[in-house]
Amino acid sequence: METRLNYIDGAWTPPSSGTYAENVNPADVRETVGRVPLSTPEDADAAVRAAHRALPAWRAASGAVRGAMLLQAALLLEERAEDVARSIAKEMGKTLAEARGEAQRGAAILKYYASEGLRANGEHIPASDGTSLLFTKRVPLGVVALITPWNFPVAIPIWKLAPALAYGNTVVLKPATNAGLTAARLAELFDEAGCPPGVVNVVHGSGSDIGGALTAHPLVDGVSFTGSNAVGSRIARVASERGAKYQLEMGGKNAVVVWEDAELERAADLVVSGAMKSAGQKCTATSKVIVALSAKERFTSLLLERLRAIRVGDGMDPDTYVGPVATPAQRDAVLQAIRRGAEEGARLLYGGGAPDRPELQAGCYVEPTLFDRVTPEMSLAREEIFGPVLALMEANDLDEAIALANGTEYGLSASIFTGSLKTAMTFANRVEAGMIKVNGETAGVEYQAPFGGLKKSSSHSREQGRAAMEFFTHTQTISISV
Repeated sequence: METRLNYIDGAWTPPSSGTYAENVNPADVRETVGRVPLSTPEDADAAVRAAHRALPAWRAASGAVRGAMLLQAALLLEERAEDVARSIAKEMGKTLAEARGEAQRGAAILKYYASEGLRANGEHIPASDGTSLLFTKRVPLGVVALITPWNFPVAIPIWKLAPALAYGNTVVLKPATNAGLTAARLAELFDEAGCPPGVVNVVHGSGSDIGGALTAHPLVDGVSFTGSNAVGSRIARVASERGAKYQLEMGGKNAVVVWEDAELERAADLVVSGAMKSAGQKCTATSKVIVALSAKERFTSLLLERLRAIRVGDGMDPDTYVGPVATPAQRDAVLQAIRRGAEEGARLLYGGGAPDRPELQAGCYVEPTLFDRVTPEMSLAREEIFGPVLALMEANDLDEAIALANGTEYGLSASIFTGSLKTAMTFANRVEAGMIKVNGETAGVEYQAPFGGLKKSSSHSREQGRAAMEFFTHTQTISISV
């Protein structure tokens, strides 16, 4: 069993509390996979002050210098991708195949931002007097706190870390406690890549203690958060009261519309993939599928055929398609949402409980679950579940289908399956989502493209791609008279 420490000012540092949390394997909670610190606000303060001291030199470093460090971190992550993937699978239950993909994605993001410092970061503007030089440039935000969840313990920290560092900021990362072992591996990569002391700091601990201390800290210039709406709302309030910049990516209730002219076999494959991979623990996971009435019987049959073929099990088993959810508390919350759906009158077509195979009894497993006869007022149609649960709805026409897709306070991702360009464009123009796909699953976005949602899914900024510059920098306007 490994014991990890905080990473502050280039040194591995024990928590001032002297206490640690034990992380267990969600595939078998009897197995403890490691310990991570339960730090105090004093530890968070030490990390912020280290980042603040390191800021002037890192800010002054050229884009090429910053990029060289990010590229080296990418190469190290590629070398150790298998070890990182196994850490992900053992710590939070993701299948090994998905964990390998996440590690490779992290390396790709680092490579993308390694060249960002050499791209244009301002514009020349014609001056009204015709002789002055008028231009803009982007400058770093400053010290940035990054608060990240457990469901993508490599990809999400990196898609915040990489642009923050590329644009000249210094950072304090507060990972989810039950993803702390994996986060420590990321800190090792940056350390070995030659990251100067204080530029990257990692502090482990509870969100209320460490996340709250970082958000309220007067030396933290910005907070980038991915997680629940309840926590995000608190971060927004505290940060805005002291004038700090904040970026929030939160929940989703992502709909797929399967229209009467869709390729139903393809649609069924991608709906199941979007809903069930990562045990449904993605903010972009497919959560409800709205089917044209004329196609519903055939499409339901195809869904059931695929769900019956799914193997639930330990993510380390190469035959597993759906691994455990991340924690016992998460399993209980998902099972409670399933019970509530049945109590509200939805018809359970498949799954609905924990698997009964003896070898899975010590794990945090939930069966792939499909409900039918879901109506707009039901919780299954409106609330995020974050588990392998799919709600099936029907629509008589496209207007009704779009209204059902929009019938939630979230607006992250949405998709339609259709063979008609007119239908696709009508959907794209009217659906309330930050990311829209045609003939693709709701989950997943390319790292070079903006990521974020509408309504209560985000604070309306965007992550990834060049859009990340908007949060991690300020614009300066400069006029030079000659």
